[in-house]
Formats: sequence, structure tokens, C-alpha cells
Amino acid sequence: MNDKTILNIGKSFFWISFMLGNICLFGYIITKHLDFAIYGYLLLCLGSVMNFMAIIFLIVYGIIKKDKLDVCLKSVKIILVNIPIAIAYALIGLSITSI
Repeated sequence: MNDKTILNIGKSFFWISFMLGNICLFGYIITKHLDFAIYGYLLLCLGSVMNFMAIIFLIVYGIIKKDKLDVCLKSVKIILVNIPIAIAYALIGLSITSI
């Protein structure tokens, strides 16, 4: 893989998780339809697993291909930006739904 592909992996995982989280959070805020909150919770669980697997893949690939380690770690950092966003969205969601 070239450097651009590796960075695109991190950006793709970030943006997909971020956009789906926004859809779930703001979908619930706007419509008050409980399905958005349920899907948001599922996204939090399944998205965490998927992002973790992507991070493991990137780190292992970077270790195997030593010349790609720096770009792999940059890609991992991009994915890790979702953690504080997911925590904030989870807290907002929990406070809104009063669970």
C-alpha cells in the first residue's frame, strides 16, 4: 500500500463513524424517535470493534513494513480522534434519553 491509501483508511474510518454518529444523535434530537438512540448505541458498540480492528491492522502492517510505520501511526491517530467525540455523544445521548 502507498502512503495515500494508508491515510485514506484512517480518514474513511473516521468520517464514516463520525457521520453515522451525527445521524444517530441529531436524528434522535430532531425526531425523538427511539430507534435513532438504539442505533446510536449499536454504532457505539460495533463501531468501537471495527475501529479497533482497523487500528490493530494498521499497527501490525506498520510493524511488518517498517518504512510505513509513521504513516500508519498517523492514520491511527486520525481514527483515535473519534474516541472523545463518541464519549461526548454517548453522554449527550444518555442525558437526553434519561436512561
